[in-house]
Amino acid sequence: MRQIVLDTETTGLAPEEGHRIIEVGCIEILNRRVTSSNFHRYLNPEREIDPGASEVHGLTLEKLRDSPRFHDVVLEFLEFIRGAELIIHNAPFDVGFINHELARLGEAWGRLEDYCTVFDTLKLARERHPGQRNSLDALCRRYEVDNAHRELHGALLDAELLADVYLAMTGGQSALGLDGATPAAREQGGAGGAVQPITGRTPRVLTASPDELAAHVARLAMIDQTSGGKLVWQGETGNPAWAPARGLRAGR
Repeated sequence: MRQIVLDTETTGLAPEEGHRIIEVGCIEILNRRVTSSNFHRYLNPEREIDPGASEVHGLTLEKLRDSPRFHDVVLEFLEFIRGAELIIHNAPFDVGFINHELARLGEAWGRLEDYCTVFDTLKLARERHPGQRNSLDALCRRYEVDNAHRELHGALLDAELLADVYLAMTGGQSALGLDGATPAAREQGGAGGAVQPITGRTPRVLTASPDELAAHVARLAMIDQTSGGKLVWQGETGNPAWAPARGLRAGR
């Protein structure tokens, strides 16, 4: 399964008022593993940016004057997301802006939904955590995703954080007590996701009784006879009783 975690930054809140996209960030997930493939572009919106929006993402028109326009990157963007499932937090906002940009290019470009499917993590979070705050920052705290380096919003940075949050929300990993591991490390099975040993307990060892050992030996002898001497579980000494005599840890 190919999924693309997507986020945008914009000049304001309403595309119908002429606001434009100024940053697009996409992170690729293949079979629930974040890959090194991404799509990230700053865009010249060809209009002023609302002061309130600049306070959120720190971008100004002066910084973006030499950046490409949306029409300069649209083919590359659509090719990157084509056929994937888009993972977006508050999807109607980003989808609305992208569809507005496509409409500006002409009817032939269609809509974002013509190229991919969309999954809204905000909707999922509200279902999982009704009555609670479900912003990206709140979800990072809830699922122990480190966002301490996030001073301003940024499309690529927010997509990276959302990828970790999405994998944690949908992977059932948060209740396993993997101390010291980020959700991304748990999903990827890296060193940060190693299960910590339980300390302060002495494992209880169960050993077979003489009657159980005898029944086990008789069972193996029967298997050996019916298989024409092909029994492979004979232990280091060739004695079928060797294996159970070693003892089994409880819970194995």
